[in-house]
Amino acid sequence: MINATAALTDAGVIDLPEFGVGAEPVLTAPCLTLEELAGEDPQMRRNVQRAYRIVDTDIPVLIQGPTGSGKEAFARAMHAISRRGARPFVAVNCAAIPETLIESELFGYRPGAFTGARREGLRGRIAHSSGGTLFLDEIGDMPLALQSRLLRVLEEHQIVPLGSDSPCPVDLHVLAASHRDLREMIAQGSFREDLYYRLNGLTLELPALSERADKERVIRLTLAAQVRRAGAVRIEPEALERLLAYSWPGNVRELHNVVRTALAICDGGIIRLTDLPGQIGAPEGMSAAPPSSPPAYRKDLLRALERTTLLRVIDVNRGNVSRAAADLGVSRNTLYRKMKRHGIAPQTCRAAGLR
Repeated sequence: MINATAALTDAGVIDLPEFGVGAEPVLTAPCLTLEELAGEDPQMRRNVQRAYRIVDTDIPVLIQGPTGSGKEAFARAMHAISRRGARPFVAVNCAAIPETLIESELFGYRPGAFTGARREGLRGRIAHSSGGTLFLDEIGDMPLALQSRLLRVLEEHQIVPLGSDSPCPVDLHVLAASHRDLREMIAQGSFREDLYYRLNGLTLELPALSERADKERVIRLTLAAQVRRAGAVRIEPEALERLLAYSWPGNVRELHNVVRTALAICDGGIIRLTDLPGQIGAPEGMSAAPPSSPPAYRKDLLRALERTTLLRVIDVNRGNVSRAAADLGVSRNTLYRKMKRHGIAPQTCRAAGLR
């Protein structure tokens, strides 16, 4: 049963503004406090207590948790309450940067260091984070050769840009995160043991959404926060029940994307079961029926729905393709291909008033 104070309207749907969540933000929004991230989950509350105790020390922190569980949001919250909070927070996703570019992205390079380099050179993300916080997300995906160089930077607090012989001092504070079992990677020889102990002064384990004691609260906050952006929207009780029953393998990130998409495609401002993805909308223990060749009109409808969803997400993100791609759970290249397929060129977005 739904444990909520939401009111049922005459149409038998739940009026989301009646959830009674006040102005609480969605858990995937930027700059949340540690208390907001902890919610009512005991494990998250323990994580927050420990974070407060070491946030202004030199103790390195390794944040572990499944993909989409909010590791970067937790790191940002730690940075915000630290004495470095007014300085840059620089996030590097070690799994998203091509192996051929990650060294130059991290350490920077001098002008003319290699073919194709910028004429003015590149400062590098480690140098940019000096005095603030460097967040190394998915550190387990960093190439072995680069792990060795990173270890030296952590020990000496200086970097040598590509094409230079002169070291540059940096005021370095590093938070690292991974969804991988780094100890197992050490045993397999794919992660350096000395780097692991250099990064792992304190490990904070973030639970999966399905394991959180306040799972319903997280779902309700996500729904309510999106409603504040989209205007008055309601949800059928059956659809809300299905959201609560789903296992959420993609965690909070998947929840965020599902809710935004459902809001974009629902009719009459009401989220129904048919607005949820097949794996969520299907009853427990039943998988969605295998797709058959749809009639032409259904193909046209699906195409139109996809185009509408893309436009809504791009609009919400004020034309920022990187953030729109992240919200949709696809790469920038995939989003660009979809935009091209639907005739959504950058100039088209501007003409439509998207910023």
